[in-house]
Amino acid sequence: MSDIEEHRKKIEKITLEMIKLLKTRTDIAKQIGDAKASLGMTVTDEEREDALRNQITKLCKEIDLDQSTALKFLNFLFNESVKVQSDNKQTHLSVFLKAKALEEEGKKIIHLEVGEPDFKPPKEVKTALEEVYDKGYGKYGSPKGIMELRTAIGIALEDPDVEGGVDYYNGIEDNIMVCPGARFAVYLAITTLLNPGDEIIVIEPSWPAYKDCALNAGIKVRTIKTTLETKWEPSIEQINNAINQNTKMIILNSPNNPTGKVLPKKLLDDIIQTAKDHDLYVLSDEIYSEYANNDWQSVLIYNYEKSIVTKSFSKSHAMTGYRIGYAIAEPSIIDKMSKLQALSLTNVSEPIQYVALQALYADTSKNTEIIKSRLETLVKIAKDIGLEFIEPEGAMYLFAKTKYKNFDATKFSEKLLEHGVAIAPGEGFGDYKEFFRITAIDETRLKEGMIILDTVLKESYE
Repeated sequence: MSDIEEHRKKIEKITLEMIKLLKTRTDIAKQIGDAKASLGMTVTDEEREDALRNQITKLCKEIDLDQSTALKFLNFLFNESVKVQSDNKQTHLSVFLKAKALEEEGKKIIHLEVGEPDFKPPKEVKTALEEVYDKGYGKYGSPKGIMELRTAIGIALEDPDVEGGVDYYNGIEDNIMVCPGARFAVYLAITTLLNPGDEIIVIEPSWPAYKDCALNAGIKVRTIKTTLETKWEPSIEQINNAINQNTKMIILNSPNNPTGKVLPKKLLDDIIQTAKDHDLYVLSDEIYSEYANNDWQSVLIYNYEKSIVTKSFSKSHAMTGYRIGYAIAEPSIIDKMSKLQALSLTNVSEPIQYVALQALYADTSKNTEIIKSRLETLVKIAKDIGLEFIEPEGAMYLFAKTKYKNFDATKFSEKLLEHGVAIAPGEGFGDYKEFFRITAIDETRLKEGMIILDTVLKESYE
């Protein structure tokens, strides 16, 4: 017992010293973050991280320590640095909240920052809301969702023109789980399929929730930066170079938020093959699939057993506030995700599931036409005022920068908000401080907002 007690005291002493060192490291990380912010630098430095990762790997060999354990601990430290250095980052959500606060004070705001259709849901939604009480929907239910909705989603997905779709998803209700929005489906997939210290690959620019969900779960994010010059396309070499023994998942978003990029078929083929070669999960966010051009295709066509597709009624049916989406995956994956959903919220609201069921039968082709028309209008205006961008191939956004040198979109968004127009700063989507995202809204307000944007831009930089 004396030996055990002696060893325990040594462990306690070492642990306390580690906590002190963690405090010192965190303070230094905060100082580095402040310095980066003042210089306009990005939070994450992949090259420095890789260099330290290589040093750790070498040290593990020298001292005979398990590399996997050491690298997971290193990922924890990296994540803590990212958290303390990201406190002041401006995102579309932070701008939205500022804009709403101004509206409460009586100021008129044109919202070009938030990705929300401003037209009404289908009439079927109104009818369903009126009849759901009498239909008896309003009880506890399966955490995977009511069978009627899951079956209906499966039928909608069984497109004979999609190669492999029907065969793989025969009896598809077991492959579907209804969630309170696609965001929660993303959270469930990351949290249940990965462990703290694991790594995921995110292609930027990207919706910030992917990284936020990972950070919250202790997952390390490896980012792949794409550029305007490469038409927002990653190379397969970039992806392969980001993979190591702790990599467990790659996240795709096509059409992309914020760029509207649709992944080319050959590139998507290569990404899926790479995922298979390295036994990676593929989490494919396809929420904007209804707002895509003819070149778009779903990850579902590959019948890859480690793929998870997330979709939603938010964009396609203009049902953002109803909080209803779904995930499609192998039953074993759905089972894992549904257990956490059951723990978190029991089940998605049955009345809302019934409403979504009725909405599924609505013709939403007009919504697609509306968004396409608005994007065309937005592209034309953006060209006329000299913005630089790649024309979006889908979604409902334009991701652009100006011709002015040293342009800071975050500072510009703050100034523009004073003039009654809200845009989303590019730094919320990655290392894109010179870019900003504009949402294609009602054309009258869109034109008004773009006139103000152009005026403020010229007054500030010419």
